[in-house]
Amino acid sequence: MSFPSPVFRGPLAEAFTAPAATVLRDPDEALPLRPATERDTWAPGGTVDAPGIEALRATADAERTTAWPHPRASDAARVHRDGDRTAWEDAAFARQRRLSRAAALAAVTLDETWIDEVVDGVVMLCEQSSWCWPAHDDSFRVHGAVLATVTDPFVDLGAGEAVAQLAWIDHLLASAMDERAPGLRARVRHEARTRIFEPFLRRRDWHWIGLDGDVHNWNPWIHGNIVVAALRLLDQPDEREERAAIIALAVEGLDRYVASLPADGAIDEGYAYWWNGACRALEMLDVLAHATDGAWDATGIAALRETVAFPHRSHLGGDWYVNHADGQARPPADQPWHALHRAARRFGDADAAALAASHRHHAAPAATEREGLGRLLRGLTDPDWLAAAPTEAPLPRDVWLPSTQVFLARESARTPRGLTLVAKGGHNGEHHNHNDVGSFVVAVDGVPVVVDAGRPTYTAATFGPDRYDIWTMQSAWHNVPVVRGTGQPAGADAAARDAAALIGDDRSIFSVDLAGAYPGAGLAEWRRRAELDRDAARVEIADDWRFDDGASTSDDTVLHLIVAGDVDLDAGSALVHPIADGRAVRVRWPDGIDARAEVRDLDDPLLTEVWGPRLTRLALPLASRTTLRLTVELDTPTEDSP
Repeated sequence: MSFPSPVFRGPLAEAFTAPAATVLRDPDEALPLRPATERDTWAPGGTVDAPGIEALRATADAERTTAWPHPRASDAARVHRDGDRTAWEDAAFARQRRLSRAAALAAVTLDETWIDEVVDGVVMLCEQSSWCWPAHDDSFRVHGAVLATVTDPFVDLGAGEAVAQLAWIDHLLASAMDERAPGLRARVRHEARTRIFEPFLRRRDWHWIGLDGDVHNWNPWIHGNIVVAALRLLDQPDEREERAAIIALAVEGLDRYVASLPADGAIDEGYAYWWNGACRALEMLDVLAHATDGAWDATGIAALRETVAFPHRSHLGGDWYVNHADGQARPPADQPWHALHRAARRFGDADAAALAASHRHHAAPAATEREGLGRLLRGLTDPDWLAAAPTEAPLPRDVWLPSTQVFLARESARTPRGLTLVAKGGHNGEHHNHNDVGSFVVAVDGVPVVVDAGRPTYTAATFGPDRYDIWTMQSAWHNVPVVRGTGQPAGADAAARDAAALIGDDRSIFSVDLAGAYPGAGLAEWRRRAELDRDAARVEIADDWRFDDGASTSDDTVLHLIVAGDVDLDAGSALVHPIADGRAVRVRWPDGIDARAEVRDLDDPLLTEVWGPRLTRLALPLASRTTLRLTVELDTPTEDSP
């Protein structure tokens, strides 16, 4: 039988010169995890993370006698009926997390009750009609069906997560499953072949491969899970050639992603998506380094080394991060920090290791099931991660990422104390794009006060033609102007011009021309200068603009500022008391501007868990003006203040 051959050659092809068939370990040894039979790791008192196991046990004991979550067909159909995608996904995710908890406890105890719990979960996953998340399936477009077409499975993020979960379980509990449920491991291999391996080989037009040049976070996420599954589940002598072919094709696919990484390692989707994009690539490469006994080594690729630094370059302080596109300013704290720590060790980045280690608290779980079984098991058993001493986050003083035109400046390195300024140029065709060319964020003591709202819960509309009907995606809800009544349109043609950064000890400055982001507004230029003046402890935003026709600014030109916290609006300024009882800041603008405060009540949990019940949009009319100067400073009480 012949298999497709790789055709793309990028950085990985240059680094991985040995053919897969000649360097891959045997399936029993290919994954970087000790199986449950190695009791020095898994037995009570072994090296496995005890707090992590106890946290899993607390939930698993309570749920063991309850019915398993069940993703329903009617909920899958809702994607096409009312756009809701979370009802099905929540149930599917809950089922898989329960299975992950049971697998870890079965490994620790080898108790038949927990092994049976794993068997039940594995069978349910095998009998689930589709592993593809309904919002991703092409069944409606191709077959006119609102439910999955089982004879034409679609390989997406969900399918990759499911098959990798089964592969990790097979590696971890092979002998226990053979003893307790003979034949089940053969069923797993059948489902993996039918749903993953055959479609992956048969169709080479998967959009997530990036054949059209648009390479995004699906690429490493799916390819990495396929690699895990192929390494473990294609274990028969007559499958060796197929196994090597699938691994080679997955590496070719990942090579397209690695080739697309900019020299500075930045991710245009932002920090929140780094974990399921670049981090997935680093994890796949770590698995491949183990599976090839180090023959496939990617540590010489500069863009990968730089992307290891991206999380700490995006850190504002505490749980807060720079958020652009669909990211949250305060994403969940339970990230797979062990994966960052492992990559930092491999690539020799002490600051990246320090950020990861700042989240290592020995009384707390070293990993959670939230990020998937593979990540859970590796975090619970990585000896270097388990031994890591808690450290302070590195918090670099200045960051400039020219590929995405993102700039960050804080008052002092290694502390969030004081003001931090973030600004961006870029374009409006970025992945998970918001129309935000030229927007900026100001944080005080690490907490954003002039903010980027982020995004609400995903629905079918989020990635469809109605995306920019969602208010958080519109430029009118970012810290940029509406010019002559028009906001920024979507698309890569709506782009910044002449973005540049000037880094200095006393002050750091970002400058950009926004005119290109308003193609229909008749702008000759809109120059924005965003500066952190460290001596004055002040952020200054200076806008200067002119129109092609020489006309004055009209009444429908307005600058918006989105602020989080309680707002007291005065003539020429606003006092903002940040959320989390942070120190208040004063935003000032020139006399004569009759600003308005427009409150936006929030009801979506992805917004309220970050910002609370509301955000406020300050609207500053710019009629008859051609310049504007704003300042943001900590509010200093007068001597007469109580």
